[in-house]
Amino acid sequence: MLASASWSQMAPAGLLPVCGLLCAWVAAVAGHPCSLHSQGWADCNGKNLLYAPSSLPRNITGLDLSFNSLVMPRHGTLLMHFPSLHSLNLSGNALLTLSPAVFSNLGALRLLDVSSCSITSLHTDTFKGLESLHTLLLRNNSLQELEVPFFLPLRGLLHLDLRSNALLSVDASTLQLMEAVPEVQLDGNPWVCDCAAHPLQQWLKHRQAMQVTCASPPELWGQDIAALDSQDLGCQKKQRFPRDVSPEQLTTATHNDTTTVPVGKGGRSWPYLVGFLVTAISISILVALVAKCKLCHKNFVSYHHRPLPETSSIGGNPMEEGLGWDRGSSGWGDGESHPMPNVTGLQAEDDDGFIEDNYIQPSEQLREEEEEERQSHLSI
Repeated sequence: MLASASWSQMAPAGLLPVCGLLCAWVAAVAGHPCSLHSQGWADCNGKNLLYAPSSLPRNITGLDLSFNSLVMPRHGTLLMHFPSLHSLNLSGNALLTLSPAVFSNLGALRLLDVSSCSITSLHTDTFKGLESLHTLLLRNNSLQELEVPFFLPLRGLLHLDLRSNALLSVDASTLQLMEAVPEVQLDGNPWVCDCAAHPLQQWLKHRQAMQVTCASPPELWGQDIAALDSQDLGCQKKQRFPRDVSPEQLTTATHNDTTTVPVGKGGRSWPYLVGFLVTAISISILVALVAKCKLCHKNFVSYHHRPLPETSSIGGNPMEEGLGWDRGSSGWGDGESHPMPNVTGLQAEDDDGFIEDNYIQPSEQLREEEEEERQSHLSI
């Protein structure tokens, strides 16, 4: 009896420490619904969480928050209490919005999975501060374009997964930045295989292990982009007509091909053509002006050397008439002498200094001038 009584008195005192430890463990487990692993990994997959549990150990290196309903902060950083994270899985959070520098406090992060989060665009500073990141998984989102500054902070990136997005094309500057990434996955996107895809086609040729296929136009659907050439992409159009095409359709297609020029692919020979035409016209004008000046000079010279009228039309040789006048005044003739009024005017005209022009035949001079004028017109 005495022994049983003593046991009953000592039992509550011995169970108190055990109960305290049990209660503390239950409280710790009840603080978060995640599973902790010995490797420092916390599994919070599919727990319908709105925020990451702050009661998790601060020294965890891996955290799985996939398939929850996380609300990302618009300002500030995510998971500020876990600076030692090496791996973070945020996939399957359909309402995930990545604000600028949301991961800036996770400088040790090496793997980031944001797949299947309905992401339509990325801010240029979304991944700012992730200098150690080497794997970025962005598959099964709705990205339509890739901004160039989006890759700038990721200097150590080794694996980029962009499969099954809404990418239609990618520019040459982005492809140049992706040259430094050893493994890039681009398949599953609705690539448009036109001339704008030519930089992508050239880039894929250097990545022989990667196969990316066309989604449009319909005649190129499913074809490997790297296996196409510039003519297939429409950069250098080549005519393809079925065998049963009619002449009218052939003429219409030829007219359309000759009048439609791809944007940015027009020839640059027109400045040379314009320069040639301007030069030819200028030379022709100069030649015409020189010929015209030469003709005017000849006309001017011929105007000052016009031959004198023949004296036969006035009344005989002025020398003979002068002699007859002298005879009449001396009284040598039988008849009475009369004055000749026109002799004085003829003598005045003889004093112009161009008597020698009377000996030039007018017909020969006119013939020479017409021949020279005809030759000048022919040279023009």
